[in-house]
Amino acid sequence: MSKLQAETLREAVETVLEGSRTKKRNFLETVELQIGLKGYDPSKDKRFSGVLELPNFVKRNARVCVLADQIHVDEATELGVAHMSVEDIKALKKNKKKVKKLAQQYDYFMASEPLIRRIPRLLGPGLNKAGKFPSVLKHGDDMLEKIRQLRCTVKFQMKKVVCLNTAIGDVSQSEDDLVINVQLAVNFLVSMLKKHWQNVKCLYIKSSMGKPQRIF
Repeated sequence: MSKLQAETLREAVETVLEGSRTKKRNFLETVELQIGLKGYDPSKDKRFSGVLELPNFVKRNARVCVLADQIHVDEATELGVAHMSVEDIKALKKNKKKVKKLAQQYDYFMASEPLIRRIPRLLGPGLNKAGKFPSVLKHGDDMLEKIRQLRCTVKFQMKKVVCLNTAIGDVSQSEDDLVINVQLAVNFLVSMLKKHWQNVKCLYIKSSMGKPQRIF
């Protein structure tokens, strides 16, 4: 059961949106969920990772690259989608700096199904270490729809610290949509924790340039 207080959450969302309207920025501010955990020792406890699709949040500026076989090279070229052929991938020669630069260049990767198992051999562990191992793109999949789905996803990944954050919306969205997104994201996160709500120390939401608002 969620321990978020509906009134507290809605007031926090209202404050975040009002702050963004009062002091407009030259870019679209993201709304972030910040999480503090307790009862976790990252050096001993099993780390977790999970991906959630938020249906009413599309990260419009999220960059996606397809690691493509020839069929998907042709399709991506026609659609104007960023892609790399097998030859392009091999040209990196598993160079750690080049692979790291590639991982920083894009937010998400997809790989043609026949290539997915070859990615570690072709690129080394770089994408996996960056938390950006490609999702599978099958022949016959709607490439643009798969990209849309990726842009609707948020990721929770515990690494070496007990503080996490993830984008759950932007300030162009309605108050209701942001409230729903926070609830979905928090409940999903709590479901992955070993002791569920007992592992949650604090929760905040904030816009990119705004002040944090505590919701738990």
